[in-house]
Amino acid sequence: MLKYWVWLAELRGLGNQTRLALLRHFGTPEDLFYADPEEILLTEGITREQADILKNHDLKAADRILADCQRLGQRILTIQDAAYPGRLKNIYDPPCLLYVRGQLPDFDEEMAVAVVGTRSCTPYGIACAEKFGYGLTAGGAVVISGLAKGIDAAATRGALRAGGMTVGVVGNGLDVPYPAESRYLYEDVAAAGALISEYPPGTEPAGAHFPARNRILSGLALAALVVEAPERSGALITAEHAVEQGRDMFAVPGPIDAPASAGCNRLIQEGAGLVTSPWDILREYEGRFPDKLRGERAHETPAVIGYQEQPKPEAKPVLPTLRLSEASLTDDQISLLRILPEEEPMLVDDLVELSGIPTRRVLSALTLLELENLVQQHSGKRYTRAVTVME
Repeated sequence: MLKYWVWLAELRGLGNQTRLALLRHFGTPEDLFYADPEEILLTEGITREQADILKNHDLKAADRILADCQRLGQRILTIQDAAYPGRLKNIYDPPCLLYVRGQLPDFDEEMAVAVVGTRSCTPYGIACAEKFGYGLTAGGAVVISGLAKGIDAAATRGALRAGGMTVGVVGNGLDVPYPAESRYLYEDVAAAGALISEYPPGTEPAGAHFPARNRILSGLALAALVVEAPERSGALITAEHAVEQGRDMFAVPGPIDAPASAGCNRLIQEGAGLVTSPWDILREYEGRFPDKLRGERAHETPAVIGYQEQPKPEAKPVLPTLRLSEASLTDDQISLLRILPEEEPMLVDDLVELSGIPTRRVLSALTLLELENLVQQHSGKRYTRAVTVME
């Protein structure tokens, strides 16, 4: 029964690999639920502390989650279901269950491409993301993205405009759009394809969720495309997962002196396929999907790309310059100043994800930077850089 799957997934203190080991040993979560404690200790790799966690037989949270799913039109897909994608099941760390809204494609029969990139993208990045999202979808592929602000959202908009199926994999509950302004994008993706999450309804986004989300994003795809990414970018985590999972890697090149493209250019140096059009990717799979891929349509582009529809921003005041080599700052403060954008406020969770610094230290460093007028806090605990940084 599904409530035992949800019970297992929601037990705090168990990693996904432990859950998978328990499933291998007992077969089903229901058998595990009623198992003798000594039998649980026979599971490969299990510790006594983890076995003690399994003594918690409270099913109230599972019942509540199942009720929420029914109310919100979400369904649960377990790793033992026939509809669970074999492509995802075969990665090192497949999720035990997925929450789904919409209609899942048959991933194992589709040319699916994970399109990712930076949140703090440039107009060039937005144009490329929409072009590839549109062309890949028009050419017969399924575009998968994380629905994050920036490149992910632009690629998804392009895919939706092409009229094909697209999929969003998120690091929060499917009823908690992140960022909040993406709620309409969530609705469009659910209507045209599917939303997928490892997290139950009501789960807020958190920094630790996104690296875990990225393994699903790449695991569902045959190839990953990085459109625009600086040297330190969450998109490169997806690229690492894709390489580890044996997926093909492609990247859009950028100007050699453009910080926003430094990560993409490095991927190309390390062997990623350099692409300038959607067909550069699709033609690699034409022989495998002859009845699905359409070269003539892959060259189509949307008449107007997203950033062209937006009014031109007013000129911004010039920020004071801070030379890092002369400033008395901690390593944490310097790392955050290098990551923080000047215009679009960034959440603390995003800073934790991109910097790799624990939340407590990020908050401490931000407080000190704010006191020195080096960063500015906005509503919702979001921050921007208040100076121009020089090394």
